[in-house]
Amino acid sequence: MRDLAIRDLGRIGWRAATAVQEQLVAERKQGLIPDTLLFAEHAHVITMGRNGHRENLLASAEVLSRSGIALEETNRGGDVTYHGPGQVVGYPILDLNGWKRDVHLYVRALEEVLIVTLAEFGIVAERAAGMTGVWTGGAKIAAIGVHLSRWVTSHGFALNVATDLSYFGYIVPCGLRKPVTSMRAQGVEAARETVLDRLSRNFEQIFDRERVTYGRSDAADGREYRRGNADQMVEEAGRHC
Repeated sequence: MRDLAIRDLGRIGWRAATAVQEQLVAERKQGLIPDTLLFAEHAHVITMGRNGHRENLLASAEVLSRSGIALEETNRGGDVTYHGPGQVVGYPILDLNGWKRDVHLYVRALEEVLIVTLAEFGIVAERAAGMTGVWTGGAKIAAIGVHLSRWVTSHGFALNVATDLSYFGYIVPCGLRKPVTSMRAQGVEAARETVLDRLSRNFEQIFDRERVTYGRSDAADGREYRRGNADQMVEEAGRHC
């Protein structure tokens, strides 16, 4: 069983969170930190993946700006998606050399984490043939878009907990003309902290990881991880969000 650090960045700008991810990926490649699962919540932002199609963006940059929505390009897979308040975003920074060097299995495992977590809240969720993400009642409740560099992962998943779904009207989510939903829309009111706890526990189980903390020597194997540059970046970003 490998170590896993779990950290909640809270409300943080999308660019700031991306910078934190990039720093953590660099540190993970050097073996300076363990595998890490980041959680975040972003202000309104639409991100265009490296396989994105502009026709799936249904509003001009001017309209988005007037509506308080940022538009960002990203190196994750997939098309266009939306992040905003009421959504739990998960960014796993994992070295798949220590798990399975298979992108398909990795994405399926992320889906399984979400499916099992939603089941614990009484929501029956599933995969959809030929599509990525998690669905319930024919509507998408969680999106997945990942990036790998030397088998170290970044980006990840977005689960709609109490998201204002009207913001998805500015895009064709992931290039699919399918409805979107949220836990709230499914009749489930859940505190963010509770959702993070369930996601964390299921992530640990499905990826066979054991939680540790930074800068401490009380991990099960006695290892201690130094405070990295990314920690300082999180603090700095937090002062400006």
